[in-house]
Amino acid sequence: MERRSFLLSLGAAAGLAPFGPAPAAGPTTLRAAARDAWLYGLALIEMAGSRSEALNNAPPNTLMRQRTLTTVETQRVTTPNNDTLYARAWLDLRQGPVRLTLPPSPGRYMSVALMDMYSNNFAILGTRTTGEDGGEFTIIGPDAANADSGAIRSPTPWVWLLARTLVDGEADLAAANAVQDRILVKGPTAPTPKPPARRTAPWAEYFASVHELMRENPPPATDRLWLARMAPLGVGTAAGFDASRFSAAEAAEIQAGAVEARMLLLSRRAGRLEQGWLYPRANLGDFGQDYLYRAQIAVGGLAALPNVEAMYMRAVTPEGRPTFDSAKRYRLRLPGDALPPAESFWSLTVYEATPDGQFFFTPNPLNRWALGDRSPGLVRTPDGGLEILMQREAPAGAMQANWLPTPSGRPFSAILRVYLPKEPLLDGSYRLPPLEAL
Repeated sequence: MERRSFLLSLGAAAGLAPFGPAPAAGPTTLRAAARDAWLYGLALIEMAGSRSEALNNAPPNTLMRQRTLTTVETQRVTTPNNDTLYARAWLDLRQGPVRLTLPPSPGRYMSVALMDMYSNNFAILGTRTTGEDGGEFTIIGPDAANADSGAIRSPTPWVWLLARTLVDGEADLAAANAVQDRILVKGPTAPTPKPPARRTAPWAEYFASVHELMRENPPPATDRLWLARMAPLGVGTAAGFDASRFSAAEAAEIQAGAVEARMLLLSRRAGRLEQGWLYPRANLGDFGQDYLYRAQIAVGGLAALPNVEAMYMRAVTPEGRPTFDSAKRYRLRLPGDALPPAESFWSLTVYEATPDGQFFFTPNPLNRWALGDRSPGLVRTPDGGLEILMQREAPAGAMQANWLPTPSGRPFSAILRVYLPKEPLLDGSYRLPPLEAL
């Protein structure tokens, strides 16, 4: 769910100019069409890949619940969090409406994100939007007859439902599970679709899969201009994509376009760099016509929430690198009048960086990977602020309560999460202080 390792390489990438106008007919037409189609289809490929993996464990319209917080022993994906439990379902609305029940959750953050197959959050239910009293909701497909004025209409027939439930440590786990058990999904039986191509697949396989996914989940009318740019390739057109109709020279152009698309993923930061932190862009999680950013997030942070629901900030070095030398000691000093402005909660998590560019919890004697506003026993500065220490060795005395152990022999990365951020963070007037090397 939080495959954000790719964002690290994006954080230090140089910004290039955005895409130019659609090319005129000529030898580069197929190359440009392939480039644009590869980027446009990447969110579909990644969403369908996640769908396929999930449906290996449960059929469509079935809720799967994570029962414990992630640890070193149970982590499976890069940059896990240690704050919330997840529950997920893939909804097939072609078979009919799906009914969602949310329980009351007083005093506990909960969100249920509904994402279309293009990875946009088209609705979020829970604490921020529907309140703490729970409720019943009907989710319908784009072409369904609407007899319920309160129904939530999805832009695509397939929907990824992802619920997050806050847990205040192990002592709160049973209560959080009790809330999670009362999140219910009820829908008709549906068949399981075939797996998609991977993003590393040869171009013919990749584009054939994108075309089928577009037929399954028709794009919105607001994408028409970009779809016209893809038309020379046949992807998304009525005529369809047929790799066999291209000559060897044309195939070389298409291959070059796919390679160019992969390079464009690194052409622009996936966020804005301010004072030693990489902040998400304003359209995270609801991308509109920003297809390049959508593709970047599909690889590095699929299922990211919009900023109004949660913000994720990654620390970077003064040189712009997203990892830090764990042989050194670092401190994040948060003044009492400048703590992260969260309506719900915030936490800072430390990860070890693996050689293949992923990020995981590191074993440590405290089994501690995050600290935040809910952490017990934190030592406060005289002004009510916090100093969080990131280092290998335990600090002396009471400051051990403010210690985030860093890995031995590998660099580390630090991410600060804010759920239900307040306006100063949303409008950019609040800035985190950079990490200090001690």
